[in-house]
Amino acid sequence: MSFTLPVYRAPDFSAPAFTRCPDARFVPAPCDGAAPEGYHSTSMYPEYFRINGCWTLAEESRMDSCVVLRGSGRLDVVELRNLKAGDRVALGRTDDGADGIYLHTGGFAAPEEQAETDAFTFRQGRSRETSYTRDYDRLIQLLRHEKEHGNILWVMGPAFSFDAGARAAMQALVEAGYAHGLLSGNALATHDLEGAHLHTALGQDIYTQQSMPGGHYNHLDVINRVRRCGSIPRFIQEYNIQDGIMYSIVKQGVPFVLTGSIRDDGPLPEVIGDAYQGQAAMRGLVKQATTVICLATMLHTIAAGNMTPSFRVLPDGTIRPVYLYTVDADEFVVNKLLDRGSLCATTMVTNVQDFITKLAHGLGVL
Repeated sequence: MSFTLPVYRAPDFSAPAFTRCPDARFVPAPCDGAAPEGYHSTSMYPEYFRINGCWTLAEESRMDSCVVLRGSGRLDVVELRNLKAGDRVALGRTDDGADGIYLHTGGFAAPEEQAETDAFTFRQGRSRETSYTRDYDRLIQLLRHEKEHGNILWVMGPAFSFDAGARAAMQALVEAGYAHGLLSGNALATHDLEGAHLHTALGQDIYTQQSMPGGHYNHLDVINRVRRCGSIPRFIQEYNIQDGIMYSIVKQGVPFVLTGSIRDDGPLPEVIGDAYQGQAAMRGLVKQATTVICLATMLHTIAAGNMTPSFRVLPDGTIRPVYLYTVDADEFVVNKLLDRGSLCATTMVTNVQDFITKLAHGLGVL
């Protein structure tokens, strides 16, 4: 079965309900890093603003930000901390057109998805008991499409680096062209490089699970050696690393962003320690993504989810959906993303090591 992107259906702004709406109000920001009172906060959905009688889409959106009207008529979505004094910020706490702002949630919905359903049904939640066969089939079709026509961004926790099969599956996906970006932290990169260099993760063999004598030094030795080399690519070259996730990412020239936390050892040279610099670097990759797959990392998943809109405007003006998947063995983690308002996410409750291996087999790269 071939994959086809759903067609976006814009609102009918010629309808009387829209023609009677006022223009959106824009007032100057009072100072750097702060919005005027009553500012409008964005969501992940397409949002239109009425300007001089015409409805304009804010094209690059994200949650919890402001909309700034530029002199050219362009609408920029800007985090509060990045506002500059005098920026013309949209006001309005309604999104039904009453303030000249309209939030459009059904742009990609097919007519059959609007049909009524039974009031009482079983198994509507997402849990370990959910059937995920169709989700795998759809994701495999989607990734085949995105490999040639989109941008696949992986958001990964360190669980992959503890298993030889998972590392091999992810490496195969990267080398087959199914990765256009990676967001992660110090731990994934450290233990993945430890696996490639010493065949351990936190001192435990990544295949036999046997703990090595003095193995608690292994990840620290790897960090120290990478820091001495000055970069991950240089370490891969000098120590003749031949396998793993970071090896394939570097080998294929896939951009990556590693963001730090207070608990980090080292960290590796590429890890960004400033939280806001890290967020900006992450958003740089999110802005290009059309499919985001978050795997076994609650905080990175929530961060990426809050940056990811439900749509992307392509260079030719076409509006297409952005697909967001979150996979974790813990139901709490996948539900946490939904609780944060990322309603466009497809959630799967399963072991991510099994998930990535099944996905790689489905795509024929293993």
